[in-house]
Amino acid sequence: MAEDINIEDDAIALEDIDGEAEEANVSGLVDYVYEKYKRAENYRENDEDRWLRAYRNYRGLYGPDVQFTEAEKSRVFVKTTKTKTLAAYSQIVDVLFAGNKFPISVEPTQLPEGVSESVHADLQPTPPTQPSMESPYGFAGDGKDLPAGFRGNVELGPLEEKLGDVENLKEGAGTTPSTVTFSPAMIAAKNMEKKILDQLEESGATKHLRSIAFEMALFGTGVMKGPFAVDKEYPSWDDDGEYDPTFKTVPQVSHVSVWNFYPDPDANNMDEAQYAIERHKLSRNQLRNLKKRPYFRNSVIDSCIEMGETYTKKDWEDDLSDYATGETYIDRFEVIEYWGSVDTDVLLDNEVEIPKELQAFDELQANIWICNKKLIRVVLNPFKPAKIPYMAAPYELNPYSFFGVGIAENMDDTQTLMNGFMRMAVDNSVLSGNLLIEVDETNLVPGQDLSVYPGKIFRRQGGAPGQAIFGTKFPNVAGENMQLFDKARQLADESTGLPSFAHGQTGVTGIGRTASGISMLMNAASSGIKAVIKNVDDYLLKPLGENLFSFNMQFNYDEKTKGDLEIKARGTESLMANEVRSQRLMQFLGIASNPALAPFAKFQYIIREIAKSMDLDPEKVTNNMEEAALQAKMMQDMQPQQPPLPAGTDPNDPTGAGGGTIGTGVAPTPGEQGFTGNEQATGQQANTATPQTPRGEQETIR
Repeated sequence: MAEDINIEDDAIALEDIDGEAEEANVSGLVDYVYEKYKRAENYRENDEDRWLRAYRNYRGLYGPDVQFTEAEKSRVFVKTTKTKTLAAYSQIVDVLFAGNKFPISVEPTQLPEGVSESVHADLQPTPPTQPSMESPYGFAGDGKDLPAGFRGNVELGPLEEKLGDVENLKEGAGTTPSTVTFSPAMIAAKNMEKKILDQLEESGATKHLRSIAFEMALFGTGVMKGPFAVDKEYPSWDDDGEYDPTFKTVPQVSHVSVWNFYPDPDANNMDEAQYAIERHKLSRNQLRNLKKRPYFRNSVIDSCIEMGETYTKKDWEDDLSDYATGETYIDRFEVIEYWGSVDTDVLLDNEVEIPKELQAFDELQANIWICNKKLIRVVLNPFKPAKIPYMAAPYELNPYSFFGVGIAENMDDTQTLMNGFMRMAVDNSVLSGNLLIEVDETNLVPGQDLSVYPGKIFRRQGGAPGQAIFGTKFPNVAGENMQLFDKARQLADESTGLPSFAHGQTGVTGIGRTASGISMLMNAASSGIKAVIKNVDDYLLKPLGENLFSFNMQFNYDEKTKGDLEIKARGTESLMANEVRSQRLMQFLGIASNPALAPFAKFQYIIREIAKSMDLDPEKVTNNMEEAALQAKMMQDMQPQQPPLPAGTDPNDPTGAGGGTIGTGVAPTPGEQGFTGNEQATGQQANTATPQTPRGEQETIR
């Protein structure tokens, strides 16, 4: 009995030791994440001060650092920053969505692998020649297996099902009118592009991109997150009228506020970042919904909810709130989401399953969620290749800092100058617009009311000499102050690169009074936005497209989208006006119509781009490869076949043998190129025939 008790005591002791060890491991991982979080938070304090100044200038609010004297009565704030910010935001949005779709496209690489760039089939193939006795394909068991869709050097990829039975397919584009060209690589790219654009539309990516563009213009940096797999509900009703929704797993992207984003302080962009942290502010319902997502620890989440809300407000939250009450209690949970590198040993200690092929690495990419100092999720980065799923695009690139520079920061000083000059002008106008009353009380009867109004009567002392009441006008210098205000506004135009006429200023003089003049000015003004759109392309759109491409290949694989593809960000292309682009495409189409140049032109791409430049849907007004082949076949069948002419009636075939036409040009003279006697003669005899040789002798020699 005593041994049983001892065994139970030992078991209890071992269980306590294991629990303490597990708690120590969890605590170590929590401390590791919070250490990274605090370091990133401390590093970006200066950035938060910049953002707060930008926000106050946008809202027209004076900060606590602005002190007014007793003589300053006016508190006017000229919100030029808001006008400039909204103008920059509108330009970014107009450029990105000029093509009425999300500015991402997918194209095959220059030298696609695994799928043919183009193949062609002859509608009138030549008769087959006698096959060789030796097979060019080897023999069974030689180890030279052919890939699917292989026809000689042809790899059809997504067209395998439709063109797999065609025997006369050849590599490359067709060069004769009777051939039809297919582009398997391009078809795979367009299939992937349609899938990505459909996914972006379902996830509301357009709305999120607009929010990112606004924070880029105001704070200098916009952040997007994704894609992540979520179950989207599609409303549906059965035959009995009962609600029977369908759920579909789709990728979703979202906008992350720059205030809740804490990147690696030692990185200048996301490619250099070893980790990134997002701060969430969740309600009880939102925290409970995390249990529906994979790899979240339900019991730990329930424990966090029992502990109660422990959200701690940051210093900048009261400044952003218009109705700050000073209360410290917030009915929310603070949740920290970490994406970055973690030591492999630490992950193993926290019971994270690591594949054998990754156990040799010292550190791995992981995703960790923490609430109330508890781990509610620890999992390896599910994406392949492992990548931090955040994209941060700067408005104006700061090469020595992660966060960029926005419109509000660029015109911070000029905004201060405009406010100061405007306040001075208003205060001076108030003084100069009223008379200063000077009263000599010795000349007035005591006890009178000295207020002044029309019809006022003052009683004078009897026999007192001189004037008792004087009116003095204060000098008006508001004009000089307004001149300085206008100069500060011009400096704001130069510092931001957004001239006032670009966002609706009236009274433009000089070259801007004509249509061509204002067009030249607008083109010059748009040069500044080109760098911004290029930043959006490089730091946001291209990484987002690559992430969606990897997501579809990893979780939503489709044979129709298989190919050697690359993502193209098309934001910069929208800067070219559709009229100019359409005109250039039409000019190129005219040049390519030359039969000698036609084989070098990709007419299918040209036709689609012309439709896009005319704001037409290319999917509706142009044929795909299969439809083009059918259309070409139909047109060929509709052409009437001309019967051959009777013998002797064709002027180009006097013999009637049907051997083709003969030349009708002038016969060359001896010594000229094309003279047959030049090839038959040898030595000095090759040039015996001279230009003076009679025509009859030339014919004899010929």
